[in-house]
Amino acid sequence: MTFHAAVGVAQALDGREASLQATHHALNRLGAVAPGLGIVIASHQYQARDVANGAASLLGDAPLIGFSTPAGLTGAGLHSHSVVVAVLSAEDLDASSYWLPGYAQSSRETASQLDMLVSGNQAKDVIFFADGFNGDAEQFCNSLSPKMFRLAGSLSSGDLHTGNTYQIAGNQTGAGALAALTFSGNLRMGVGHAHGWDPVGGQMRVTRSRGFWLRTLDTRPASETYAELFGFPAREWSFPPLSHMARLYPLGMEQGDELVIRSPIRVEADGSFRMNASVRDGVDAFVMVGSRISCQRAAQQATQQALRDLDGIKPAFALVLVDIAWQMLLKATPGAEIAAIQEIIGNGVPIAGGYTLGQIVPGRETASPSFLNQHIVVILFGEENPK
Repeated sequence: MTFHAAVGVAQALDGREASLQATHHALNRLGAVAPGLGIVIASHQYQARDVANGAASLLGDAPLIGFSTPAGLTGAGLHSHSVVVAVLSAEDLDASSYWLPGYAQSSRETASQLDMLVSGNQAKDVIFFADGFNGDAEQFCNSLSPKMFRLAGSLSSGDLHTGNTYQIAGNQTGAGALAALTFSGNLRMGVGHAHGWDPVGGQMRVTRSRGFWLRTLDTRPASETYAELFGFPAREWSFPPLSHMARLYPLGMEQGDELVIRSPIRVEADGSFRMNASVRDGVDAFVMVGSRISCQRAAQQATQQALRDLDGIKPAFALVLVDIAWQMLLKATPGAEIAAIQEIIGNGVPIAGGYTLGQIVPGRETASPSFLNQHIVVILFGEENPK
């Protein structure tokens, strides 16, 4: 087998030191083979440039991408205030990282730029990380050319109070951007996704919305609907912790025969919900509630789907992108989603991941990629034609 993967994790007061240590641990586990690419998942509490410089100084010319998160994930579970680094190597791997800084200003234009970059290097697969507080991920997905390549990724998360998040591509860092990694060769990507939320209560209608702001449900401020359901006064939903805990209770929007989940980032002072996807007036919706058991089941379903997508290829690395609501829900059992994944793929497959504000998965057949909220996405990597 020519494909190898290793993961390192470290904590330190300084982001550069934590990144250096984590990268060093990963490279030691990788052994004598040269790194082909690196993925960095770092606490939003670190400075982005420090994190990028630490990893890049040890990875040399290997392409690097990364994103910020409230907590990283490895096979050992959850890691707060830490840096997680995954290093992959394959004999025929052709990978490149790209920094697209205009994502927040024009997600449609960023999609066009990515199309051109991928067509230029003829990559077959793309993973990416974009700003979770700014930009329009749904518009980005709908603007891509779906037949050109398979794409999966997530929206960076961080401090919900300040909206602080960042992305990394090579030695370039910042907010409002998109970091992409294209790759081709015998490396195969299998993607699976699922969520652990179910509808509760009666049906409602979105009666007023504007862009990312959902103003009213059944003609009342959205916070009043939640106050009636959960018992806390409507005014309290505009202040922490409830303003952010609303993420635990997303809305299932009717779309044909399916419910598409859309989750608040926060509750505004006027009782409206700040989403990171636009919501249309007149759509019927249900409040959704999750549980630990249903989320663990969803993690296993996503892993099984990713295995099927690998089409019999043995997984050698797992990238796990989980909605930030899972961190809130599983606070009493941190890392429960990782344990559920390991029940399917075993403890020997290296895992790296983090919590996100949205997830993107390949579309069905010729459809555009799908933008998700509240999901877990499991991306398994394996060697397509092992020698």
